[in-house]
Amino acid sequence: MEFKDYYATLGVKEDASPDEIKKAYRKLARKYHPDISKEDKAEDKFKDVGEAYEVLKDPEKREEYDQLRKYGAGRGDHFEPPPGWQSSSRFGGGGYTEADAGQFSDFFESIFGGGGRHGGFGGFRQSMRMRGEDVHARLALFLEEAYNGCEKQVSFEVTDTDKQGMPVRRNKTLKVKIPAGMSQGQHIRLKGQGAPGFGGGEPGDLFIEVELAPHPVFTVDGRDLVMTLPVTPWEAALGADVTVPTLAGKVKVKVPKGATSGKKLRLKGKGLPGRKAGDQIVVLQIALPHKHSEDSEALYRQLAEAEKGFNPRAHLKV
Repeated sequence: MEFKDYYATLGVKEDASPDEIKKAYRKLARKYHPDISKEDKAEDKFKDVGEAYEVLKDPEKREEYDQLRKYGAGRGDHFEPPPGWQSSSRFGGGGYTEADAGQFSDFFESIFGGGGRHGGFGGFRQSMRMRGEDVHARLALFLEEAYNGCEKQVSFEVTDTDKQGMPVRRNKTLKVKIPAGMSQGQHIRLKGQGAPGFGGGEPGDLFIEVELAPHPVFTVDGRDLVMTLPVTPWEAALGADVTVPTLAGKVKVKVPKGATSGKKLRLKGKGLPGRKAGDQIVVLQIALPHKHSEDSEALYRQLAEAEKGFNPRAHLKV
């Protein structure tokens, strides 16, 4: 009985991650799927790929298989399990049926006791059905669209089969309803809108990742919106009620007396909507006129004389 090199079958390294193993399996399973493949002995290769994945996707079976490789248990054409070998991950519970007979190689059955579990590889006739690939797309939104919700068209490519059963790439366009309050990097999942399945398998899903376009006024921090609000020196010194833009409209905000540049005012619930709405953070920035009149300069000189004891650089010891 020949020792099966499952890593070589999938074309992965022995330290391959579960994601790498899954990706390699899906690629080869599509290549050799009997419904579409024109390869010689495609059905046998498809079964070999499925058997390799059945072992390497399961941490327990993979660990046992790696032990056999590590200790060189019967490489070549004369493999026999070590004396007294019994897999702790043997299939059990009645998952093996007559329909599964011949599903796996003698090598597999000598290690793991044969058969498949329901919900696992599960018999060749069952494995002929393959779920379609999930598809990932990106959708750019203006901040106002993300705030209010909207309907957008999304175009993407999927792998399908032509009339001869050969894989082809097709364009697909959908109208998608975007709920209010979508934030940067958030995903929308549309079940069954990915690539078609093979052999009657269900289609994959479409995952849409939201990208927010830069906004001239607001920056996005999670669900909070941050903006800089210019105020005059006299508004900051004396306090004032000023108008502030929000995505829901204009509101009045009280600038506290003696405010300084960098002071933050929080507008509760004025950020992106959701189960817990974000806030709008208003950062004050004192702004001066580009040019002063003679009267204004005279007033500044009076102010400088009145406040000559104030040194904003005292902490710098200058």
